[in-house]
Amino acid sequence: MRLFEKIKNGLAKTRDGMRSSIEGLLNSFTKIDEDLLEELEEVLILSDIGVTTSQFIVSELRAKIKEKGLSDPQAVKTEIKTIISDILGEFIPLDLSSKPTVVLVIGVNGVGKTTTIGKLASNYVKEGKKVLLAAADTFRAAAAEQLKMWADRSGADIVSSFEGADPASVVYDAISSAKAKDYDIVLCDTAGRLHNKKNLMDELNKISRVITREMGDVKTEVLLVLDATTGQNAVNQAKMFKEAAGITGIILTKLDGTAKGGVVISIKKELDIPVRYIGVGEEADDLQEFDPKMFSDAIFEE
Repeated sequence: MRLFEKIKNGLAKTRDGMRSSIEGLLNSFTKIDEDLLEELEEVLILSDIGVTTSQFIVSELRAKIKEKGLSDPQAVKTEIKTIISDILGEFIPLDLSSKPTVVLVIGVNGVGKTTTIGKLASNYVKEGKKVLLAAADTFRAAAAEQLKMWADRSGADIVSSFEGADPASVVYDAISSAKAKDYDIVLCDTAGRLHNKKNLMDELNKISRVITREMGDVKTEVLLVLDATTGQNAVNQAKMFKEAAGITGIILTKLDGTAKGGVVISIKKELDIPVRYIGVGEEADDLQEFDPKMFSDAIFEE
């Protein structure tokens, strides 16, 4: 199964770190007791699952051990996998039913936001969709040029303006063009600054008002791009952006380059925002829809 192998390979560092730590711990105990559970909680925290989520997993595990009368430490791994699968829930695809669908992509600088938009565009064009990119990051020099490169590479079209232009006006122009020319999807790049939260909130609110005014009641997807290599810092970013914008999903990039993939679990548990895509490599098709079951299987695969 090529997709599973790609995801499994992309999660190799996370799997090797988390699984080997858990297995090493379980192999050092002959019975299940509080010492094991306390050390397991520490292992989960060190796997970037976060304190709150790690405590929840161990609490659920304690209940399952009591309910099933488990005594063999080796039985714990299966239960942990089940608990993690339950936290992650079912895959929720993007709602692309409207025409056009507007997808607003947000996130701090350096997380791979523009590249992610390019990969999304490439994947959608391959599916036969007509895609328009909106270069609404008018704050960063060369952002529009980078997006233009991805438009050329993917076969998508692009609407852009001059540096320093009003981002909301770029989004307005893109939506107007998309409606007039029968585009399926508008992917909107946005500025990545987070140092001044009020400015960020004001800008995102203005863009959202333009989208609502132009699109009416049509659902808009707001995707937050996070860098998996930053671990729990990604959760903190997600909390700040959740306050600033109505996030409908997370895209987690650079999972192949980190052992901190456990952050996926804490994002879902603590923020209840579904992870929609994960990046497990450099190529366009390395941006994959996030399959929670496949993720759990890949982490605990022997």
